[in-house]
Amino acid sequence: MKSFSLEEINAVLCGEIVGSTSHKITAPEQLEAATETEISFIGSKKYEKYWQNSKACAAVVNQDIAIEPGDNRAFIKVKNADLAMSQVLELFAPAPPVFKNDIHPTAVIDETASIGNGVRIGAHTYIGPNVSIGENVTIYPNVTILDESSVGKNTVIWSGTVIRERCHIGAYCILHPNCTIGADGFGFRPCPEKGLVKIPQIGNVIIGNGVEIGANSCVDRGKFSSTVLGDGCKIDNLVQIGHNSKLGRFCIMAGNSGLAGSVTLGNGVIIGGSASIKDHTTIGDGAVIGAGSGVACDIEAGKTVLGYPAIDARDALKQWAILKRLVKESTK
Repeated sequence: MKSFSLEEINAVLCGEIVGSTSHKITAPEQLEAATETEISFIGSKKYEKYWQNSKACAAVVNQDIAIEPGDNRAFIKVKNADLAMSQVLELFAPAPPVFKNDIHPTAVIDETASIGNGVRIGAHTYIGPNVSIGENVTIYPNVTILDESSVGKNTVIWSGTVIRERCHIGAYCILHPNCTIGADGFGFRPCPEKGLVKIPQIGNVIIGNGVEIGANSCVDRGKFSSTVLGDGCKIDNLVQIGHNSKLGRFCIMAGNSGLAGSVTLGNGVIIGGSASIKDHTTIGDGAVIGAGSGVACDIEAGKTVLGYPAIDARDALKQWAILKRLVKESTK
């Protein structure tokens, strides 16, 4: 079991220690569940009230904290406790799954594939013709990477992931279990003779550097040209990204949200859980789409929208307040 002194943790955080504790710290934990050998976090003054009843021996806190740690307890004051938390979690993170062989003997790798130095490939993985895998890529068991695709250096691909033909993944990406890159886009047209005719999807997917895609998420290939995810995008579990959509840099999409075809997101767009975006819609830089919202028209840069259909968040909240008041009055 890993354990660290308060001083060893602060050597990583470079914060200010207030108080002291004799306990070795064995794990991070949330305030209400922490034991006397665990460290917790207070990222907002509204959580100060929970410290007194917590058993944690230490906490990483923002600099504006107004309470004292108490007997045999300590705070590490930092500029941003939420960011510092990621550093503490990294200290205590367990080792990843072990590879006994860098390339498992059951992996099937086409002779034309290019495999970089330091690559690890798990059991029953398939790597097709003319695939290029950059150095230090980790591919866990049961991954499929089809013809002429590429994966950039230091990317991690978890089990069950499928990367279809001609798709390109950047460096330092993480693809979580069972995500699918490059499935056919949803394209059909009515035909009097055949009912519904499938529209061929002959494009691909291009994913930038530092992108993370959650479990069971799908990024469809373009009908023609590419579906594109810019550098640094973070995609949650169970997200759908439709064909020919273009995401700028550092966009966030929360679980169960979805983009229809040919949606364009600017840089830094945030889409809340279960939000739906209509096809051929453009959302400007820094816009925020509230959870559960339905976007049916273009959204200006920097705007926050909410509701179904989505409107300016302030207007939506006012409407909801009026409806609540009307319902209350009607039941008197």
